[in-house]
Amino acid sequence: MAKDEGILLDFWASMFGMRLRIALAEKQVNYEYKEEEGLLSNKSPLLLQMNPIHKKIPVLIHNGKSICESLIGVEYIDEVWKDIAPLLPSDPYERAQARFWAYYIDKKLYDSSRKIWRAKGEEQEAGKKDFIEVLKVLEGELGDKPYFGGDNFGYLDIALIGFYSWFYAYETYGNFSTEDECPKFVAWAKRCMQRNSVAKSLSDQNKILEVLRKKYGVE
Repeated sequence: MAKDEGILLDFWASMFGMRLRIALAEKQVNYEYKEEEGLLSNKSPLLLQMNPIHKKIPVLIHNGKSICESLIGVEYIDEVWKDIAPLLPSDPYERAQARFWAYYIDKKLYDSSRKIWRAKGEEQEAGKKDFIEVLKVLEGELGDKPYFGGDNFGYLDIALIGFYSWFYAYETYGNFSTEDECPKFVAWAKRCMQRNSVAKSLSDQNKILEVLRKKYGVE
């Protein structure tokens, strides 16, 4: 890293880890990537040492100190490497609003999306309905802007775009089309995917679906 060495403990399919990958890429920061392959059953000693409370990825290690939780990590990256590609708005109110919507994504979108591929029957249908409703709310927040922060790609875009790599799995299990339901959202996602920082950080949608089927026993 530009300011001492850094390590990112991550798992390739994590939409939360993708946030840090994108933020580091936007800031043009070099770092060492360490894949937590045994995330479910055999977590590495380094992960357990650096995140002893939650024992989860992603963890950014900078100057030998750990920064846990993805949104906190993105803010940390923005503050440390502040001279290039600012991610959070400079205005205090706009910054607070960006954080509000990021927390909304983590609670509402994540919870409903898991029901689509993990649940069956009525619970799955309820999850799909909630998921689409959340996307429509986010479409309303986006409005006619190219990005959530306006003309510039930033914090809230980073908070959300990682979920897009899971959309093929959601659509396959839920039997719906995001583009039919939320065309403005998909147009925004495709716009984000044109950025090199996003394109190289998001995981392959087909691979995620394959892992859900094989590793987690989801058919």
